[in-house]
Amino acid sequence: MSQHAARASTGHALVAENISKRFANGSAQASVLDDISLVVDAGELTLISGPSGCGKSTLLSVLSGLQRPDQGRVLALGEELGQLGVRALESFRLRHTGFVFQDFNLFPALTVSEQVQLPLQYMGLSTQAARHRAARALDEVGLGEARLRLRPAELSGGEKQRVAIARALAKDPVLLFADEPTSALDAVNGQVTIDILHGIARRHNTMVLCVSHDPRLIGHADRVLTMEDGRILSDHRSAATPSNAAQGTRAP
Repeated sequence: MSQHAARASTGHALVAENISKRFANGSAQASVLDDISLVVDAGELTLISGPSGCGKSTLLSVLSGLQRPDQGRVLALGEELGQLGVRALESFRLRHTGFVFQDFNLFPALTVSEQVQLPLQYMGLSTQAARHRAARALDEVGLGEARLRLRPAELSGGEKQRVAIARALAKDPVLLFADEPTSALDAVNGQVTIDILHGIARRHNTMVLCVSHDPRLIGHADRVLTMEDGRILSDHRSAATPSNAAQGTRAP
């Protein structure tokens, strides 16, 4: 079991306690998140669903440490994110988290392989090790040798999203956050993306937390949290979801 696996197996991957967040709206304060508490476990694809403007992307941002809550706290792998300084928080995210966004966030001048290797180099991996891990991650998302030297302009939307997922996966994250990962994709590529994310959660015992208003994701999630007006209205778990004990440990 890897160090990340040991930490993920000792408790909940992510815990939020009484999270509130407000933003200025003229001279007033608008409440975006209203006293939210939840726990999220590794080995599952958890979906936060709800209409645009309900606060789900803000919640993802707070849970991932990109924003700080005005009230409450977030514990990720036992670390209270609000107690970490800027550099410590950046280091935590680099080592333990992966991000997948709606607009892919790829660099136009880099090849597919270089896109995935980049964060690994920041982590201190050698060029050879980074290249090997990038190739392994790209193969897992269905992008083989023929695509490694292509640049984003030569890829379809679905392929771009798979590169973005591989870039996150190559870091071997315990926590993977996805913000509207299928909204820019057609039905076929959206389905492929959902299947890949679900597979990552199961095979690697990764916590995959996804926010989306795409109804296609609901039937594929292990757990669906429905939000409205800054609150979680319902929390439904798939009856077919196996327990963490049955899923085993993270892949090395």
